[in-house]
Amino acid sequence: QVQLVESGGGLVQPGGSLRVSCAASGSISSINDMGWYRQAPGQQRDLVATITSGGTTVYADSVKGRFTISRDNTKNTVYLQMNSVKPEDTAVYYCHAKLWRVGASYEYIYWGQGTQVTVSS
Repeated sequence: QVQLVESGGGLVQPGGSLRVSCAASGSISSINDMGWYRQAPGQQRDLVATITSGGTTVYADSVKGRFTISRDNTKNTVYLQMNSVKPEDTAVYYCHAKLWRVGASYEYIYWGQGTQVTVSS
């Protein structure tokens, strides 16, 4: 009964900014890692950024200095602030989470359905 729902995608001009959000809901005990991956047409799905429950972050080299990942643990929500976007940032952005479900004895992995981000003038 757990789901990840992304929001905030859309069309943005090169050099502009966009923030995508992902909210986890359902019978969740705790969320360990949350992050964002992206996949462009004909390409592999690649890591964009991840953040642990303690706030440790990892970024792909291609987005360092431009994107910022953050999370609100009280809302089970992860954000990706995208600044100075480039056309090559165009992709479907997928939310990813490793979490403990209520009553579970092992960690589950969940993916969101994805949200389209298009960078174009």
